[in-house]
Amino acid sequence: MSELRTSEISGEQILAFAKRLFPITRSITGEGVRETLRLIQDILPEMQIHEVPSGTKCFDWSVPQEWQISEAYIEDAAGRRIVDFKNHNLHVVSYSTPVDEVLELDELQKHLHSLPEMPTAIPYVTSYYADRWGFCLTHEQRESLKPGRYRAVIKSKKFDGVLNYGELIMKGASKQEIFLSTYVCHPSMANNEISGPSVVTYIAKWLATLDRRYTYRIIFIPETIGSICYLSRNLKQMKSRVIAGFNISCVGDDRTYSIIESRTTDTLADRVAKHALKHVGAKTKVHTFLERGSDERQYCSPGVDLPVVGLSRTRFTSYPEYHTSLDDFSVVTAPGLKGGFDFVKACLEVLEGNHMYVATQLCEPQLGRRGLYPTLGARGIESSVDDLLNVLAYSDGETDLLQIAETCGISFATAHRAAQRLLGENLLRLAD
Repeated sequence: MSELRTSEISGEQILAFAKRLFPITRSITGEGVRETLRLIQDILPEMQIHEVPSGTKCFDWSVPQEWQISEAYIEDAAGRRIVDFKNHNLHVVSYSTPVDEVLELDELQKHLHSLPEMPTAIPYVTSYYADRWGFCLTHEQRESLKPGRYRAVIKSKKFDGVLNYGELIMKGASKQEIFLSTYVCHPSMANNEISGPSVVTYIAKWLATLDRRYTYRIIFIPETIGSICYLSRNLKQMKSRVIAGFNISCVGDDRTYSIIESRTTDTLADRVAKHALKHVGAKTKVHTFLERGSDERQYCSPGVDLPVVGLSRTRFTSYPEYHTSLDDFSVVTAPGLKGGFDFVKACLEVLEGNHMYVATQLCEPQLGRRGLYPTLGARGIESSVDDLLNVLAYSDGETDLLQIAETCGISFATAHRAAQRLLGENLLRLAD
């Protein structure tokens, strides 16, 4: 195939979209997820929004009831709202049951959550599968509360509804699939929540401009229950078609680039991600499957065994603002998002361009008469010639281009350019 087209997508574009998604109150079900998916669908109109009824069995799990919240606050004895859900949607424990009670401070404290080690941060707390109610606030706020009576109000309800997810199938020349997954279930946190769907939305927009070798299966789901639900509906087809996949989260900061290995560590996705990581030109980190935490847990579980690797900038739990109100747009930036986009794009470019080749000539061909060997010696020329000769030397019909790049210590992009020049001169042919 020809060189993949250069993306015109900017970090500023992705950041602007992230800021549209940020204020929405999301949980694992509900209108916040639907609103998020509709905004993604505005950019990716071919994406389908699916719904799965509450109570639907998904392996060992069931789709939970839908949760809806309209208002929540704590008032002091003078009627002043000292905590208000309208000011930040992390102020309420997600899936809180409704309440309207007046309590003494000692009793209220049993329903409060804060982080003494991060006194200015509102923590993110959930109670999806147990009925309780609670509020989250900064530790500074909590410490300032005076003994007395407080009114706690949460206007919420649970009811039989649906779980929603978005699915985009982008057909390619082959029925073999590349799988991309990201989640849309957390409230207002920029890196942990918004960066993944924002980057993946624009990755899909970029993929739409390509003559794709592979078919792409791209999903936007609630974390954990969403992936389990999706696998329960699609696993048989995925096991027969998916050759590599990536779970994409926390891809918006500027600090590092990281991956989470698959359980077996030896899939095509592992090879691709580790190669891309070597060539990002920045600080990197390889996390083992023992450090899993997102939906790679489900995709790599025994019996599922999909070839899926986690891709992040700084992985969840590895940055101090994680799961707090401090995970905002001081953490996520336009350059950070563009770096996340380029990292995912680099992995997909390797997959799209990775072939096995066979050299068409016995011994080294004469490059000079084809204009591939310089007639004038100059600094830097030798390396480009070496790339051509090395790609030729390892093109035995059994070694893919990714392995050749690794063996030669060059980037896949460099190896791909060399292969394209050699193909153009009929010095290579495709083995596959």
